[in-house]
Amino acid sequence: MKVASPRNLHRHVIHELGMRIVSGALQPGEVLPREETLAEQMALSRTALREAIRVLSAKGLIEARPKVGTRVCEERCWHQLDADVLAWRCASMPTADFVQKLSEMREIFEPAAAALAARRRDPAQLGQLETAYKAMEAAHNSDQWAEADLQFHEAVLIATHNELMISLFSVVETALGSYFALSARKSGDFKYSLPYHHQVFEAIRRCQPEVARRAMQQMILDSRANMTGKRRARKST
Repeated sequence: MKVASPRNLHRHVIHELGMRIVSGALQPGEVLPREETLAEQMALSRTALREAIRVLSAKGLIEARPKVGTRVCEERCWHQLDADVLAWRCASMPTADFVQKLSEMREIFEPAAAALAARRRDPAQLGQLETAYKAMEAAHNSDQWAEADLQFHEAVLIATHNELMISLFSVVETALGSYFALSARKSGDFKYSLPYHHQVFEAIRRCQPEVARRAMQQMILDSRANMTGKRRARKST
């Protein structure tokens, strides 16, 4: 039997406890079992458990208080844009809520990012965008499509030359990946949004910020409609 490495075990414990908290299995204000009890329940050393507790505390999910113990924090204290917390939230929330909240987030920053990319992209970044687009075009299944789709949106953010916006991708990457995979599976044709991606690519290639902004906005709206079953078939052009 293969034994998990300490690092993998550490990540597993963080993920397990984090998911329990974010999903509501452990409620705000609830006190975790005593250290020795929890370590025994999760079949790990107290040292590994303490390290996991420190990580979750840094994410705002739990806090330790003298004479009280370690308890779950109120949701308002959670670091909502922490990559792990966001991934756990997306994994635990109902599909409809996930679609709505991530779509709202995308509508705020992705059209602006596309406009900036059209103003600032350099030849190398345009090449990365084109490579991602061609990978979407050549995808043979929804998994290949979702991976290339994620690369396309990352390339748009990189082309903005805005380090803060680029770093945002590392925060939402897991959530976007889940969104794109779910969207591809939900559609009868996983390449349904390829024309919108082509419009975004062409607008960035031609340095047309407002065209890129509108195309990205329409792409997001169309994707949301697909996820909610309200998308109309596009007429061929």
